[in-house]
Amino acid sequence: MRYLVLIYTPEVDPASVPPEDYQSEMAAYAAFTEECRERGVMRGGEALQPTSSATTVRVREGRTIVSDGPFAETKEALGGFYLLECADLDGAIELAAKIPGAARGSIEVRPIWELPMEYASQAPAATTAAEAR
Repeated sequence: MRYLVLIYTPEVDPASVPPEDYQSEMAAYAAFTEECRERGVMRGGEALQPTSSATTVRVREGRTIVSDGPFAETKEALGGFYLLECADLDGAIELAAKIPGAARGSIEVRPIWELPMEYASQAPAATTAAEAR
């Protein structure tokens, strides 16, 4: 089963962190990523830019409303994710506990809802942001 593993940590400006601490953190994430690859469970993952770069989109009464920043103010921000394929939830939790951010934030493990292929074939074609406006 596939799991989206969401990493929530306090948002920190990398420039404010001593270089050796930042390098150590990045090395820990690289080691975790490599372990997932070696186990054959890695399906994807990315670090996200700061919440200050986020754009929130809502549609109300047919109108598209765009606002800067994240939807909610929180102490922990979504900083990245992994997409893992594990035998079961216990396997996903075991890996999630090894994510470096778990020591100072929280990790959400959410099963992917595997929809039948006929739903995917009926999905509308993707559009660019300009076409959506």
